Amino acid sequence: MKKKRFTEQQIIGFLKEVEAGVPVKDLCRKHGFSDAAFYKWRAKFGGLQVSDAKRLRELEAENAKLKKLLAEAHLDVEALKVAFGVSVSPTGQAGSGEQDAPAPQEFGAAYASQSWPR
Repeated sequence: MKKKRFTEQQIIGFLKEVEAGVPVKDLCRKHGFSDAAFYKWRAKFGGLQVSDAKRLRELEAENAKLKKLLAEAHLDVEALKVAFGVSVSPTGQAGSGEQDAPAPQEFGAAYASQSWPR
């Protein structure tokens, strides 16, 4: 993963400088980042304190971890369905697969009516 050049504390400091009246162009030129980066940071960190930014980072990391766990759980469920032969109907209801196959009586009746050479 790409290493970030600026910490959350530095970014919030830049945002506070602009709130104090420093022009965005001058601030960007002085610290070496683009206007687009500044406006992206303002959308993400605008109005946050340093402690809030740390909490936001922690929550984003926890959210990513939980999403990964959920995806793994879904894969485990699908693997178990395949292993046990559980079919899923279009309505989303799991069945034993018996409804999809014809009943033995229907199967025999279909072939009993045909005349086979003997």
